[in-house]
Amino acid sequence: MAKQRQGTLEPKFIFLLLAVIFGIFLVFPMAMIAIQSLTSGQGLTTGFYGEIFAKPAFGNALKNSIVVSSLSGALTTILAFILAYAINYTNIHKRIKKIIAALAILPMFLPTITYGFAIIYSFGKQGLVTMLLGRQLFEIYGYSGLLIGYVIYTLPISFMLINNTMGYIDKKFMIVSRAMGDKRFRSFMTTIITPLLGTFAASFIQSFFLSFTDYGIPTSVGGNMDLVANMLYNEMLGSLPNFHTGSAVAVMMLLPSIISIALLTYLERYNIRYNKISTIEIPKNRVRDGISCGISLLILCLVILILAVIFVVPFAKSWPYALTPTADHVKAALSDEALVGVYKNSLLVSVLTAAFGTLVVYGATLISARSRFSRSLGKILDSVALVTNTIPGMVLGVAFLLAFKGTSIQNTFFIIIICNIVHFFSSPYLMMKNSLEKLNASWENTAKLMGDSWFKTVIRIIMPNTFTTLMEVWSYYFINAMVTVSAVIFIAGARTMVITTKIKELQHFADFNEIFVLSILILATNIAAKGLFKLPAYIKRKTT
Repeated sequence: MAKQRQGTLEPKFIFLLLAVIFGIFLVFPMAMIAIQSLTSGQGLTTGFYGEIFAKPAFGNALKNSIVVSSLSGALTTILAFILAYAINYTNIHKRIKKIIAALAILPMFLPTITYGFAIIYSFGKQGLVTMLLGRQLFEIYGYSGLLIGYVIYTLPISFMLINNTMGYIDKKFMIVSRAMGDKRFRSFMTTIITPLLGTFAASFIQSFFLSFTDYGIPTSVGGNMDLVANMLYNEMLGSLPNFHTGSAVAVMMLLPSIISIALLTYLERYNIRYNKISTIEIPKNRVRDGISCGISLLILCLVILILAVIFVVPFAKSWPYALTPTADHVKAALSDEALVGVYKNSLLVSVLTAAFGTLVVYGATLISARSRFSRSLGKILDSVALVTNTIPGMVLGVAFLLAFKGTSIQNTFFIIIICNIVHFFSSPYLMMKNSLEKLNASWENTAKLMGDSWFKTVIRIIMPNTFTTLMEVWSYYFINAMVTVSAVIFIAGARTMVITTKIKELQHFADFNEIFVLSILILATNIAAKGLFKLPAYIKRKTT
């Protein structure tokens, strides 16, 4: 009996620790937003919501955000499907498939605020593409620029969703369909499109949600267009900040995310699951392969062309007037102690976010996936993951600003790190939980019979068998902490400024050479980190 109590003591302690963390840094800040939006000096009121709805700018902002986010979601889903189809349903050379998969997720390694500046320097009046073609193709500020930026931003997420689902579609049904006399189009619709309908909806909703709540892209190419994200920033950190109306806007931003999660939960029933995945050889079709390969590479080339300007502008003597190659701008940026200090801050925040975030996620999933002393505790943690997935970064940043202003942790690295851990908790949690649930359920019982404690079982047995996923969780936290801007823009101080908030500051001074040098640093760091995180797992596979 004593041993049984000991076996549940560690999980209970971990759960208590997690309850304190999420109670203080999730429940309390979100409650502060609700209170701030509903109270004034005279008590409870809904007047701040009425004030927001009375502003014509809010109606325009809501309409503009919904329209451009919907267009982005639809276009991104189509493009992501084309890329995933080329990888899963063609006989394109394996190396080309690897190139497509790698380039499709490349934009994830850059902050969204950089996309906007890259669009300006690509399609603006003095942009790279404009110079190559001899004329400006379109007006970059407003719908066009936002749509391009949002598509680049959400394409990696949409691609990963659709590509992952395609890997679980049983391809033998293509052969069965053709054997039954179905024509190519009907076979395509029934064996590929139909099983993906739920994933298409999920891709659209995710892309819509990310675009609707993003702040980085509108701040650079939004122009004079009213958007909800810009309105929230102006209410909280503008020339005349109003925390009450800002809180009301933040609460309004939660509504699309709540609707998104409800729709995703409903659409889950339409996902088709196969009892067995058959491995078959894809039928040869040179026309299909050529078209798929060509379109896929064209899509990715356009993305790379837009981002390529990041590597061109800082290496020109004076863009666009003197294009003589020079490394002076890069040397100047790297010798600037303030910029180097900001980069070190970002590294510190990302490393600590990854380290402590992985511990939090691992502790939470050990309880929900490997501990059987209370199923209700596991469901609570599942709910926490669902809630954190519905909260936009800007709203969480505002919540932290309101909850911890005037405290000892205001403008510290600690508050940025804990905000990142909470903000990005959902995906690593689901990733880790899925991995732990696949392990043999009897390992803990066997270890207990052999006299091992719960903690020793986790260290000696569970952890080595989930090492690859742990590295993926670490990587996810590190990369997202390096590129995030929406939450930290509200809580970073002068001493704790990270690269993304520094880029926002440099925008006001039009120091685009320094902006692009910092963006290159972020990209190089994330690519290097991704490789380093994969290396231990690669070595482990080679030695087993």
